[in-house]
Amino acid sequence: MGGHEQEEDAMPAQTPEQVNEQLIDALTRGDIDAAIELYEPDASFVNAGEVVTGQVGIRVIMEAFAAVKPKFDIKPKPTVQSGDIALTGNNWSLTGTDASGNAMEMSGNSFEVVRRGADGNWRFVIDNPDVG
Repeated sequence: MGGHEQEEDAMPAQTPEQVNEQLIDALTRGDIDAAIELYEPDASFVNAGEVVTGQVGIRVIMEAFAAVKPKFDIKPKPTVQSGDIALTGNNWSLTGTDASGNAMEMSGNSFEVVRRGADGNWRFVIDNPDVG
C-alpha cells in the first residue's frame, strides 16, 4: 500500500454544503492546506471588494483568517443545484483575536459557486464572503 497519503486530514466534500462546512473546520483548526484543497486551481475569492484569482492568492487570505483563531457562527442559506454546479451561501460571524491580541469580530452574508469535479468532490469556483 505505501501510497502518497498527503491528504490524510483533508476530507473531500461530497455535497455542495460540505464545502463550506469543511472550510470552516479547516480555518478553525488552522489547517491552511485543507482549506486550499477546497478551491479549484483558478477559483476566485472576493476580498474587500477585490477579486483574487488562484490558490496562491487565496492562500494568503486563508492564512489571515486562520491567524485570528476564528470561532464561527454559521447560518446556511438554501442550496440551489443544477447538475455539477451549485450556489451556496451563509450568514456568518466570527470572533477571534487580532495581531495585537485584541478581541475582534467580523460578519458577512456570503454566496459561493461550487462545482463537482471529475473526482466527485465539490470545490469552490467563486467565494464571495460578504455580498452585503
